[in-house]
Amino acid sequence: MVTAPLDVRRARRVAEGVPDPELPMLTLADLGVLRGVEMTADGTVVASLTPTYSGCPAMAEMRADVAARLRGAGYPRVEIRTVLSPPWTSDWITEEGRRKLAEHGIAPPGAAPRGPVPLVLSPTRRTVPCPRCGSARTEETSRFAATACKALWRCLDCREPFEYLKEI
Repeated sequence: MVTAPLDVRRARRVAEGVPDPELPMLTLADLGVLRGVEMTADGTVVASLTPTYSGCPAMAEMRADVAARLRGAGYPRVEIRTVLSPPWTSDWITEEGRRKLAEHGIAPPGAAPRGPVPLVLSPTRRTVPCPRCGSARTEETSRFAATACKALWRCLDCREPFEYLKEI
C-alpha cells in the first residue's frame, strides 16, 4: 500500500507535467499557475490553479486537463480549485519556463511592475531582446498576438518576427 505523503507527491508530479494549452512548451508548473496539490482524508486530490489574468479563456482547459491527467493516473476523486489571491504575476514563471519560451522563439516577460503603476499618456518604449539573436534593436508590431497575453515584435537586426509574453 502506498502511503499518503508518497501518493500526494506522485499526484503533484502528474499535475506539474500538464502542458499549458496556449503555450504547450511550458507546463503549468513552469508557468507558475499550479499553486498546490494536496490530498484530503477521503483520498480526494485537490489541485489549486491561479489564472494568469482575470477572464483567461485557457483556465477552463487547464482545469479540465489537470483533472483528466490525475484521473488517468488513477486518482478517481479530483477537485480543481481556483485561487485568486495572491494574483498570478509573470514573475512566477520559472527560470526553466523562461528558458523554454526563448528556446521556442518567444521573448520571456520582464519584471512585473511593483507598487502603483504610474499613468503615462505617451507611449512608453520598452526593450525586448530578440529571443533568436539577442539584439535589443526590436520593435513592437502589434500589441496583441494569437492570445491576449502575447504581443508581436520583430528584430531589426536579424529581421525575424517573434512573440513576446507580456509581464503582468
